Amino acid sequence: MISSSISLCRWAAAIFILATIFFVTGSVLGSPEPKPAVPPRDLDPTMVTYLHPDQIKWTGNPSVAQQAVLMGDPTKPGMYVVLVKWYPHNFSHPHTHPNDRYAMVLSGTWWVGSGTKFDPDATVPMPAGSYVVDLAKQPHFDGAKDEPAVIEIVGEGPATMTPAEQK
Repeated sequence: MISSSISLCRWAAAIFILATIFFVTGSVLGSPEPKPAVPPRDLDPTMVTYLHPDQIKWTGNPSVAQQAVLMGDPTKPGMYVVLVKWYPHNFSHPHTHPNDRYAMVLSGTWWVGSGTKFDPDATVPMPAGSYVVDLAKQPHFDGAKDEPAVIEIVGEGPATMTPAEQK
């Protein structure tokens, strides 16, 4: 019972992080030029940690999609929080993950499809503020059409991706 309470608290904290990032920085993350960080005034780093948008380290192909790890390590067991930035006209192909993944669209429109047949025209728009759960071992694909989209994903690692496309 204690371990399930701890797990519930971790997920509650993750949802709080999602909501906070969406309402506080959602519009800034999608802007082309990040605003300079304002020096902190009375924040004790032993009590509060944070990153301004210009301090977030993005990796990946800036013409397709990029990822930034905010917490944890998606390649190892344990909870992680990542940002994914999809650039226009780019999609993943059908794939699965071993664990549920909880996503919130922070900016733009994220397009999501289900099943093993890749068809971007059959995707459903998820505008900023939408909440999506990629269920464990269920095939799906996603990406951006005409505008960039930034998504925050909370999950339990290791976050592997298994191709599931049937041609």
